[in-house]
Amino acid sequence: MPIEFQQSLPARTHHAVSDKNGYRHRNPEEGSADANTRLDAMEAVSRSTRVQADWYLEIARRGLPRMHNSGVFGHTLRAVRQNSHWSEQLEGDSLRYAAIVALGLSYTGTTTQQQILAGSTAADLARACAIRAEKSLDTGAVALAAWAAAEAGHFHAAVLFKQLGLRLASSAPIATVQCAWALTAALAAGRLGDTRGVVSLAAERLMSGLSSTGLLPHNLPASASGRLRAHVGCFADQVYTIQALARLHTAQPNVLALSAAEACAERICALQGPAGQWWWHYDARSGGVVEGYPVYSVHQHAMAPMALFDLREAGGTDYSQAIIKGMQWLETHPEVPTALVVPEKGVIWRKVARREPRKAVRAISAVTTALVPGLHAPGIEMLFPPTTVDYECRPYELGWLMYAWLGGGAVTALSPGLAGDTPTLFKEN
Repeated sequence: MPIEFQQSLPARTHHAVSDKNGYRHRNPEEGSADANTRLDAMEAVSRSTRVQADWYLEIARRGLPRMHNSGVFGHTLRAVRQNSHWSEQLEGDSLRYAAIVALGLSYTGTTTQQQILAGSTAADLARACAIRAEKSLDTGAVALAAWAAAEAGHFHAAVLFKQLGLRLASSAPIATVQCAWALTAALAAGRLGDTRGVVSLAAERLMSGLSSTGLLPHNLPASASGRLRAHVGCFADQVYTIQALARLHTAQPNVLALSAAEACAERICALQGPAGQWWWHYDARSGGVVEGYPVYSVHQHAMAPMALFDLREAGGTDYSQAIIKGMQWLETHPEVPTALVVPEKGVIWRKVARREPRKAVRAISAVTTALVPGLHAPGIEMLFPPTTVDYECRPYELGWLMYAWLGGGAVTALSPGLAGDTPTLFKEN
């Protein structure tokens, strides 16, 4: 029997998000004229969600400076206990996350950018990421840096696209997310340089991974994940594909690409949890859920809205109600009583997870559903309830938050016939 992921804990009483409780921090950006189009469109449907998104954007403006140090972004801002009190500690360094922040900040005004980046701009950060990515072996980081170069820096990172072309042309498997990012990057840079080869290769790879259910596996081809995990695709695999294929249709009218994006979006929205949860692991064969938890905050406030906004702006279905429901979970989350949104710290805690040995339920569910689609071990919900909060926040989560809600115009700018930027070929001195 397919798991339904209904929660046994009662929903807590919450005050509605409104002007009266401090959520109204409008602060319009002085940047792109399109910066508020998504916010305004949401306000026409749900004022409370618009107010909520405004408030989260303010939290991102507060939190990102805490994650930035000497021109780079850390990997994780983690809550740590020091003697008798708790504080947050910045750990690691992530090129991927820095590129995502550059994308998000590019849709804010110069003043905001300089406040967060200690005097630098999103374009400066994009250029720094491109330089670092030339020496990176991480295909995902290379794709994100190339994307940020085009969209935030307004230059063509030729060396990075050469790397992506070689990677996509090889017979080696590629992660679905990395392939989607490569396609989106190539589309963004299409007016700045010749990225047609990368567009063609990435689109072909992505389309080859589509299943009859509309969902995608974690790797392309699926067999690269092994027999017991070939059917599993995560939420990120779905949303970045929706985004890439929607943009492909906008740039190069392609009914098959739009239909594929529609099918994927329709499926994940049909599977959305009763409290608005965007579940984590899916079965690309059956179109069901392999394992719902963890539920990640970034999926709720940024990644789902980003992909679904892109789809609508490409001429697809309007899934505003699913976005609204997903945002509501961040305030109601019936699984735990702990607040996930902490304005005074500038963070939104990362996820709600099961109380379990490391990823045990995901591993068990991958095996059982591989053997019989929809089969889940009995007693999982009782033995491993979703009652744990992960007290960390990562820069990319706040970067995507900005990009999702302020990035209006990014899709329509890809339409044929619109004036593009003057090409700038980037070469490291």
